[in-house]
Amino acid sequence: MGTVVEVGRADDAPKPGEAISVMANDTPVAIFNVDGELYAINDICTHEEYPLSEGDIDDHCVECALHGARFDLRTGEVLSLPATEPVETYRVWIADDTLNVELP
Repeated sequence: MGTVVEVGRADDAPKPGEAISVMANDTPVAIFNVDGELYAINDICTHEEYPLSEGDIDDHCVECALHGARFDLRTGEVLSLPATEPVETYRVWIADDTLNVELP
């Protein structure tokens, strides 16, 4: 089990189709809401240092706004170049009115 970090209140969670950026300890985390389900990944694109939380969400994918690399929000898998390395994914949930992320 990893380290659980409280990153906000339940009402800080993104609305469907939106993303937010939070810091979990020293890790930048992007939290996405896809049809009411939350997903969390490292907020920095592995191709160039750019926040993925600013990218476009399409189904369960995010496209980096800088160069168009795409990542699967469920697995972190790279779906298109120019990125070649996956992004780290994290467990995210709401409990007792708290938004939580689990870091490895």
